[in-house]
Amino acid sequence: MIQPILKEGERIDGLPSQKINIIQNPDMFSYSLDAVLLAHFADVKGKGTGLTVDLGAGTGAVGLFYAPKVTGKLALVEIQPELADMAKRSIAMNELTQRVSVIESDMKAIFEDIQPGSVETVLSNPPYFPLNETTKTNHDKHYQLARHELTIDLPGLAQVVNKLLKNNGKFYMVHRPDRLADIFAAFASRKLMIKRIQFVYGKANREANMVLIEAIKSGRPGGVRIMPPIIAYTSENNYTKAVSDILYGTSWS
Repeated sequence: MIQPILKEGERIDGLPSQKINIIQNPDMFSYSLDAVLLAHFADVKGKGTGLTVDLGAGTGAVGLFYAPKVTGKLALVEIQPELADMAKRSIAMNELTQRVSVIESDMKAIFEDIQPGSVETVLSNPPYFPLNETTKTNHDKHYQLARHELTIDLPGLAQVVNKLLKNNGKFYMVHRPDRLADIFAAFASRKLMIKRIQFVYGKANREANMVLIEAIKSGRPGGVRIMPPIIAYTSENNYTKAVSDILYGTSWS
């Protein structure tokens, strides 16, 4: 690891199992367990040599955690300059500059940098909350963009993904279970066929608070697989063995 120069308010957080470290500023935005679980959930297509794109990458957590699983190039797309800068420095810190790059862009304009139909795998941990008349957005602009659909909504995201992916390319996303109807509708109308779903529960006997989704561009309808659930915490508020293994166990690759 190359030791970076940190700016005021920044810190380094790591994922021991993948031997990846991320520069973050908690006053702007920090990745959480959903980013780790998404990178773990995402499979490798073929030999992993194709292009992977992380849409709405933030500080680069999902893409960088996924990077050790593949040998191809990754592009991290982030609209906020401060977060994009942290992602660039995290790439250098992890000595991944030969394979991983940052594109500072609105994802709807990404086709100025990435050719349509050229991407093998797309990853995204998008804003969870739709905008409506009753929406209460966070006053901090970084949290607003990360949590609320200010710059793109689910149909818009699905359209970008469809245009990026090759036929039979795969899309992996983490979202909220209460948006499943919106997700299915947005994906189906844009030829993204959902093939695998895994629910994440904070604790046993509680409602799911996350859902991990795999979809294939132009895949055959039907055949959705519901994977065994992930329970994050024990009744004593410690990580369960399954999650602890993901965080601190052997490399996923």
